[in-house]
Amino acid sequence: MFLNGFGIGFALAAPVGPIGLLCMQRTLRYGRITGIVSGLGAATADFTYGLLALSGFSLVQSLLTQASWMQLIGSLFLCYIGWSMFQSSSKTTISDTASSRRSAYLSVLLLTFLNPMTITLFLALFARFELTMTNGQDAVLFLIGIFLGSAAWWITLANITHLLKHQLATPVLRVIQWTSASLIVGFGVFGMIQFFL
Repeated sequence: MFLNGFGIGFALAAPVGPIGLLCMQRTLRYGRITGIVSGLGAATADFTYGLLALSGFSLVQSLLTQASWMQLIGSLFLCYIGWSMFQSSSKTTISDTASSRRSAYLSVLLLTFLNPMTITLFLALFARFELTMTNGQDAVLFLIGIFLGSAAWWITLANITHLLKHQLATPVLRVIQWTSASLIVGFGVFGMIQFFL
């Protein structure tokens, strides 16, 4: 169960969506540690939703009734983060402190929590593997595997981005950061359009 969870956690984190772009941008802007810490926010949210699914499906299903509002709030938050990235890219001073890392972790944690697909995914996974409180040991091993698999991807992504950073000129890095910010705002706008349609 641990290996199943690890593989699933790694595979689920790997597609490059808004969270992946955000972690890459933060690695380019603030360094490898901030990128890793951002990704761990997503891994923590996955682990927490897994615990909620293990504790009671009714609790998680009740969250799904608010899925559209969660999507709207998450989309607005994405737009805010993307706009903040535009503003920070024009600054020459870079602050990489414990406070900024904590903020990076919490922002990604919140964004992942506000993604209804995360909830749906864990309900499907627990149903597929028939994980309940009656086989709690398997469920816990599965959850730990998901967390470590997801964390392994974020660590890999941050390290690769960090290595590429030293191979690129400053103007190229700035273009990449602007493109990432634009895409993140785009994800946010698309989510809001879906809410109102």
